[in-house]
Amino acid sequence: MFLLQLSIVLIIVLIAGSVAIRMQEQQIRDAYESRMVGVAQSVAQLPTIIEAFDDERPSDTIQPIAELIAQSTNVTYVVVTDDSGIRYSHPNPEMIGSMVSTDPSVPLSGETFVGTQTGTLGESWRVKVPIFDADGSVIGTASVGILESRLSQDLQEDLPQLLIWLIAAALMGSAGAIYVSRLVWRRIYKLEPEEIATLLETRDAMLHGIGEGMVAVDERGNLALINDEARRLLGLDDSAVGRPIDEVLEPALGGMLDSDGAMETTVLVGERVLLAQANRAVVDGRRVGSVLILRDRTELHQLLQDLDGARDVTQALRVQAHEFSNKMHVISGLLELGRTEQAVDFITRSGHGGSVVSGDLCPGITDPDAASLLMAKSTIGEEKNIQVIVDGNSTLNPDGTTDQVTILGNLIDNAMEAIVSNGTIHISTIANEAGCVITVSDDGPGVPESARQQIFESGITTKADGPSAARGFGLSLVQRVTERRKGEISVTDSPLGGAEFRVSLAPAPVAVGVERQ
Repeated sequence: MFLLQLSIVLIIVLIAGSVAIRMQEQQIRDAYESRMVGVAQSVAQLPTIIEAFDDERPSDTIQPIAELIAQSTNVTYVVVTDDSGIRYSHPNPEMIGSMVSTDPSVPLSGETFVGTQTGTLGESWRVKVPIFDADGSVIGTASVGILESRLSQDLQEDLPQLLIWLIAAALMGSAGAIYVSRLVWRRIYKLEPEEIATLLETRDAMLHGIGEGMVAVDERGNLALINDEARRLLGLDDSAVGRPIDEVLEPALGGMLDSDGAMETTVLVGERVLLAQANRAVVDGRRVGSVLILRDRTELHQLLQDLDGARDVTQALRVQAHEFSNKMHVISGLLELGRTEQAVDFITRSGHGGSVVSGDLCPGITDPDAASLLMAKSTIGEEKNIQVIVDGNSTLNPDGTTDQVTILGNLIDNAMEAIVSNGTIHISTIANEAGCVITVSDDGPGVPESARQQIFESGITTKADGPSAARGFGLSLVQRVTERRKGEISVTDSPLGGAEFRVSLAPAPVAVGVERQ
């Protein structure tokens, strides 16, 4: 890097020096040109010289005047000729009376000539102007010149000072290159460019190869880096890099990245449950941004929900088994006591004891997952003294997705936790070609009108957190599923006195191998 910068400095100094020398040379030449033009025109207009053209020996008058003018103006020569090119003056008197050695046609035509020509004194920078008489006719020429060697000598006199400045500029540039190289070298941890390239390749391979999502944010709050797994989990593309995190990330993730300390929590992004861990990025004791690590916990969350469902079914079976055992003990006792009529009456009063959604009670619910869910929730409700009533006219067909079960399960769980015990939950489902409508109402405390929008935000809950529970996702997940299915969700006051949640879903594409019932 130092050699590269030094080369750039030296090349620039050489170019600048060449240009400066060329400009200085041109300035010297322009200065002499202005002087020579003035001298030549003065000689051509001098009355004594014009009148001397009529003398028998014009050179006797013109030569002394030309020598005096040349000495006083510091030019090499002043030569005056007639209209035939015969000299009337010259620095070498022996040349007077002879023909000029260069072409006099330009000034004799009435024009001014400026240029370099080689004459009897050598190569010179000269000006030739016409001399006019009183009638305006060209009667001769006046030529004023400076030897090129004189111009070169003047330039060489100026070169030492110019070279001093150029050398000083080169030294200052070299010192700057050394300082910048050392500074950058320290900033990049004393690594060479090849080592930096290797580190970058290794970093990219590592970031895009790991199974966890990684998001880096700079100190200004802009997204600086995102790997492939994070793009998949967050649904982002390359255009997100460089944009503020408020525009591309969920508010919960943005809040974690803005925090000063380390944080780890479960968040809902879209319909994915992610375990997010945020840490500050510190370099040399200075915070330069934040790093967010994301792990997909959607499948684990689903397994936990399935486990909860299995636990509910097991608990329901245990309750039914316990109840059945008690009934059998009562019947056995009555029979041992010989009270046959009372035993028959007890069996009649006990009824079939079946599921709320089995048999002829809800024949319209043909989705087996939904039917199993309602059976389990109904039995759990009985244990908590919560009556779960399913509208007998309800219909619900399998649509090839788990969206209906997700919505029913979350809404019923919320209703049960709101009631706690001694209450009623009413469930109604209507399915047709236009989609389905799921309504869950209860007689609990209800939802205040001021909080009916807030309850759908991720992480918002009124329940106490368990030791490992991730709360505040149920209603948020219901809302996101509803939005994906192009439906609507609303919460109003229930006719039972509590809250009523109503969810409408558009028809879902029928999965392969699944037919609508």
